[in-house]
Amino acid sequence: MNRILLIITVISAAIMELIDTSIVNVAINHMSGSLGATLEDTSWVVTSYGIANVIIIPMTGFLVNNLGRRNYYIGSLVLFTLCSFICGNASGIWELVAFRFFQGIGGGALLSVSATVVYECFPKEKQNIASALFGIGVFIGPTIGPTLGGHIIDNFSWEWIFYINIPIGIITAIICYRILPESPTRKKVKEIDWAGILLLIAGIGSLQTILERGETEDWFETRYITILAVIAFLSLLLFVYRELTTAQPVVKLSILRSPSLSISALLTFITGMGMFTSIYLTPVFAQRLLQFTPSMAGLMLLPGSIIAVFALIITGRALQKGVPPALVVFIGFCCFIYFNWSMSRVTLEVPFTTISVNLIFRALGMALLTVPLSTLAISSLRSEDIPQGTAINNMMRQLGGSFGISIINTFIVRRMAQHRSDLVSNITYTNNSVVERLNKYTALFQTKGFGHDNAQHRAIGLMDMIVQKQVFMLSYIDAYLFIGAAFALSLPLLLFFSMRKSNKKIVVAAADH
Repeated sequence: MNRILLIITVISAAIMELIDTSIVNVAINHMSGSLGATLEDTSWVVTSYGIANVIIIPMTGFLVNNLGRRNYYIGSLVLFTLCSFICGNASGIWELVAFRFFQGIGGGALLSVSATVVYECFPKEKQNIASALFGIGVFIGPTIGPTLGGHIIDNFSWEWIFYINIPIGIITAIICYRILPESPTRKKVKEIDWAGILLLIAGIGSLQTILERGETEDWFETRYITILAVIAFLSLLLFVYRELTTAQPVVKLSILRSPSLSISALLTFITGMGMFTSIYLTPVFAQRLLQFTPSMAGLMLLPGSIIAVFALIITGRALQKGVPPALVVFIGFCCFIYFNWSMSRVTLEVPFTTISVNLIFRALGMALLTVPLSTLAISSLRSEDIPQGTAINNMMRQLGGSFGISIINTFIVRRMAQHRSDLVSNITYTNNSVVERLNKYTALFQTKGFGHDNAQHRAIGLMDMIVQKQVFMLSYIDAYLFIGAAFALSLPLLLFFSMRKSNKKIVVAAADH
């Protein structure tokens, strides 16, 4: 019973953390108005959390060894919960941004340490079941974040997106205090790698800021983005050199010599890109162009989410019976490629059910990818390296999401400019179809009581709205094709995994270490 309770508790904590990565997105406008801040300043509420999260996740193994897993995990829960309360009571935008950063520091442990605890609750031969159970949390968190946030905003106020964490944080902290065991592989660090810590903070922090703010700040046209790019490049270069040469690294990069971990981390990066961009694009597309309400946007995700939960468990059992992980990953990639292709074929008249069915393939793809990639990532690592391997794999997922959203935003802006130019070039007074449509709209407005000049002005405005809607539609179609192509181009990486190596052999190899 203690084991079951511990698994439920740490997975709940991980879901809470993952929800907080996306739940704030829908509240930006409300926060801006309530705190009297600009939208640009308010968007730092999202940015600061992401920066803190990505900085702390790769340091998990070091912090667990140095502070002890119980102390670090429970302390992180307390910090996350306390900062959630302070964020809800913030009286100014920069106070909110600051404590949102500390909330992200606390949230980092809730992902990587939770995964390690779940793996430890199962013997080596049942690691796939552990991956499946934790995968449920990884999948559900980002999926329901925007929907839950929209429901809270519609029915309560933005403060409650933070207050909702408080009872969950208190309960999970109490349970973990009573039953969370210390790490059996803990090795206290004799010398702290302060140089590595500072380089990691500077490098990852600068990189994450660039990804979060680049499109808004017009990339390298803004001086501070250029400066951060130089800092990120030099810091990460020095960080890699430092961690590979020091005796007590803060992040044990040498474990990336394991082909299973390095290839899995790369594929997890692609998976994170697809997971976060698809959950970002589809609700925006549905609400902006199809006029779906936030509730409808949430409901269209529900069938896929339910099916994915069962698919995660089935995938774990299939791998347990010897189905090659590379084959499962291949099928998962194909499902996600099909989802993006089918979304690129929709029109402005697409019904709710079609979008919902397409999202089932997205959910299946994510479900089929989560378990084998998590298992493969740690399959060849020694027991004491599993926390570090899990942290690196989780960091790659988060970075993939950041890269994906940043790239897709830039891609959409560029495609919108191109499509608008192409469409507007055909709207001339020498085009009979355009003149006929303009006259028809002008006549329509005249029947509403407007004068000829006013009616014609409104008719031109209406045509511009129609063009802009088509521009958005074409740009979103291109975005789905772009993501699908990224997944298709990643398929050759699967050749590095032997299709003949069964999952049982992988687990045995891991046990031998």
